[in-house]
Amino acid sequence: MSGGEACDGKKLVRSSSGLRMVPEHHAARSPFGLDEPPWVPDKDCPRCMQCETKFDFITRKHHCRRCGKCFCDKCCSKKVPLSRMCFVDPVRQCAECALISQKETEFYDKQLKVLMNGATFCVARGTSEKSEMMVCRLSNNQRYLFLDGDSHYEIEIAQISTVQILTEGFTPGGGNTRATGMLLQYKVPGSEELTQIKFTASEDFNSNKKLSAAWLAAMHKHNGTPILIGTAGGYHDIYAAPNS
Repeated sequence: MSGGEACDGKKLVRSSSGLRMVPEHHAARSPFGLDEPPWVPDKDCPRCMQCETKFDFITRKHHCRRCGKCFCDKCCSKKVPLSRMCFVDPVRQCAECALISQKETEFYDKQLKVLMNGATFCVARGTSEKSEMMVCRLSNNQRYLFLDGDSHYEIEIAQISTVQILTEGFTPGGGNTRATGMLLQYKVPGSEELTQIKFTASEDFNSNKKLSAAWLAAMHKHNGTPILIGTAGGYHDIYAAPNS
């Protein structure tokens, strides 16, 4: 088993917001994950934080499981999956958070699976023009990119600095483009210098080419869903823009 997937066990825990299936070890936590927010204390929110309706015996307050703010039932009635907090069942969220979570659910249900299934690329490291055919996939715990060929590399997501999707077929109107590759820069543990690696979709096998295109599309933003890139201070959202 690879070091990047040595601690994949999970456990079921109950919080005030619901049941969550979380990693047994913090080191195995996905970089896509979010911590549960602290709830705004009841004494600090006498009114709905959206419509300002006053709470009373009839108008009850509810906390959004994503932002922790309190709302009336009308403003916080949707129960939506919240995969980034590992909830087993859909949970109550305010309208604004529900929209974000719905977009992320599509990323988890579709794009994330594509990334974990992997695809084949011609991979060149640094400034070398020599490339190697490798299968690239996201690890099961989503903390590493695995590259497997004659060589094997593990790139920790937390060490990735920039991701640039390469496209071709650009038109003045901005349409009809397709992803053909990716430039990725990351830090090797123990070094402050950035290492660059280039992924190019293979031109040799049509089936592999389709898988590679789907994998690149999953790395690209989808309906405003961000790709998460790590920094020394934590994780932040970036949008992988083509040729940016």
